[in-house]
Amino acid sequence: MSEIAITAASVQAPPHPVKEFWSYFKENRGAVLGLYFILFISTVAIFADVFAPHSPFEQYRDAILTPPAWQDGGTWTYPLGTDDVGRDMLSRLIHGARLSLFVGVLVVTLSLAAGILLGITSGYIGGYFEAMVMRLMDIMLALPSLLLAMAVVTILGPSLQNAILAIAIVVLPHYVRLTRASALTEKTKDYVTASRVCGAGPLRLMFLVILPNCMAPLIVQATLGFSTAILDAAALGFLGLGAQPPVPEWGAMLANALQFIQRAWWVVTFPGLAILFTVLAFNLAGDGLRDALDPKLKR
Repeated sequence: MSEIAITAASVQAPPHPVKEFWSYFKENRGAVLGLYFILFISTVAIFADVFAPHSPFEQYRDAILTPPAWQDGGTWTYPLGTDDVGRDMLSRLIHGARLSLFVGVLVVTLSLAAGILLGITSGYIGGYFEAMVMRLMDIMLALPSLLLAMAVVTILGPSLQNAILAIAIVVLPHYVRLTRASALTEKTKDYVTASRVCGAGPLRLMFLVILPNCMAPLIVQATLGFSTAILDAAALGFLGLGAQPPVPEWGAMLANALQFIQRAWWVVTFPGLAILFTVLAFNLAGDGLRDALDPKLKR
């Protein structure tokens, strides 16, 4: 009896899935750094009204193109300076973070939902339906993503809502192809056959049996999709096809500030750095998620 107790005590329980995931994820220091920055920028975006010292739309005509506080002529009333009409740069950057993350969440939600629906149905049903869906995705992938987004926005009209829809359409093929490939791999496995023998219908097989086992690569793609959505939204805003002035969107801020790049560097530099760091953080976090969720890459 004592030997059985000693043997049972010596057998270690498997680690909790969350602890196991974190142990793999934290091995990538860049991914951890990216995660911390995402948490920081998300907190700033959620509490933008608290952190922003001024309204992003209020114009201070006596402080036009005021430099940052650490330069000559700057003041801590406007820590990062003001733009060409006297609006506080820090406040506009903070509210721009809320807008950019909102665009990312909405684009990823729309494209992921549509991609899962089309991908898993085409992978499960097959036949002419699969061929039709995949040829349509191939046509979309053959076109440059930004050019396709510009074409969609031009047809629908320049606005932030149409830019979000255009970006969601552009990134849709990635989710469709990834879901289909995972579904084709999973539907031939024994647990799917066992569920079918037990009487599970097509909908149950697709969305309750197969789909949960396809989520790991989709989670990674969705994380990387955030950076793509933010970058594409900034590009459309820069071209005047996305958010329209005076909305504090980082790409639109860059476009409006180009003429002042030589005499007021801050109006261009800070929005550009915000885009750079946010996109880089999501890419680093996505890379860490891929390493942690893909068993083939675990050491």
